[in-house]
Amino acid sequence: MNSNKKNALILALTAGVAIVAAPLQASAEYKGPPIKIGVLNDQSSLYADIAGPGGVIAAKLAVEDFGAAAKGMKVEIISADHQNKADVGAGIARRWWDQEGVDLITDVGTSSVGLAVNEVARSMGKAYINTGSATSDLTGKACAPTTIHMTYDTWMLAHGTGTAIVKQGGKSWFFVTADYAFGHALERDTSAVVKANGGTVLGDVKAPLNTQDFSSFMVQAQASKAQVIGLANAGGDTVNAIKTAGEFGITKTQMLAGLLVFLPDIHALGLKTTQGLTFTTPWYWDLNDDTRAFAKKVAAANKGKYATFNQAGNYSAVYNYLRAVEAVGSPKDAKAVIAKMKEMGADDKLFGKGPIRADGRALHDVYLVQVKKPEESKYPYDYYKILATIPANEAFRPLKDGGCPLVK
Repeated sequence: MNSNKKNALILALTAGVAIVAAPLQASAEYKGPPIKIGVLNDQSSLYADIAGPGGVIAAKLAVEDFGAAAKGMKVEIISADHQNKADVGAGIARRWWDQEGVDLITDVGTSSVGLAVNEVARSMGKAYINTGSATSDLTGKACAPTTIHMTYDTWMLAHGTGTAIVKQGGKSWFFVTADYAFGHALERDTSAVVKANGGTVLGDVKAPLNTQDFSSFMVQAQASKAQVIGLANAGGDTVNAIKTAGEFGITKTQMLAGLLVFLPDIHALGLKTTQGLTFTTPWYWDLNDDTRAFAKKVAAANKGKYATFNQAGNYSAVYNYLRAVEAVGSPKDAKAVIAKMKEMGADDKLFGKGPIRADGRALHDVYLVQVKKPEESKYPYDYYKILATIPANEAFRPLKDGGCPLVK
């Protein structure tokens, strides 16, 4: 055989080997143990439309979009209702982690519950990605080695909305505040922004969680004669407060600042009542083709309800957690998985790419939005117009200012 034929034969054999080997490389699978993820949220009360069943659907969509099955990952999603009670939430978390083999707990709206679960995660060294609690303490004094905080927080809400309204001339404020950790943190952070921008805080009133009658609280706010009534509450509490303000004619003389507003709130109240309301949101379903496709999938599985930012946060949490587990090779070493998440940063189709800091804060752009007039809305859930995009490095509290013990 001459040298040319010999070389040709070698090349052909080599090519054949490459063709055979390529599928073997492409089919390389995850070899670690099964992965169990618990979605813990309000399934039945005032925050059920914000997270609830839609949050579970979002987590499952993340598993599907990640291609877990094709990669050899067996992922189980379970869920439970914490009833907005810190002791109930902490008890479920402890049982899941201690007895039921759960690797990650996510969502956990209601800041009092979120902080309680955070302490269980700290004591047990387990992976916890909070997407639903707003308190900025999760990346401040309460930060924990295996906790990541995604989606939003009170510092972000306060600085986005508070700064914008004070600059528009809303200098004097009175707060109607949900009387638990979330409300207190949101009022604290917003008050600081108001004062830093030359405004004043005239007072506040604390309303119990899930208050049905806001009459006495809104009368006090009206009597303050503050230019702005800051609603440091969420979900059904925000809806009831805004309804009451309308019934009392408060909005004719005073501005309402919704400091945490969700899509279902606007849907429940209608555009006629909420038009012109300005607030900050970390995500909106109508941003691009990917967010629209996700929202419609959630709606198809959730009685026509379009996705909230909390539910989008659940998707991001699960998707990026699976990226880290795949890289580490197993979910069982929570510290290693969370460290890998921080090293890799987040990268998903709903929030895009962004770093995850040492304090556990995931960074991404957020949006100052205004509710449309009824005649401006052209299709279902077409409720917001985006006034400004607040870049990630400005949207969240600087790392040095949080007081997180993990930050050296």
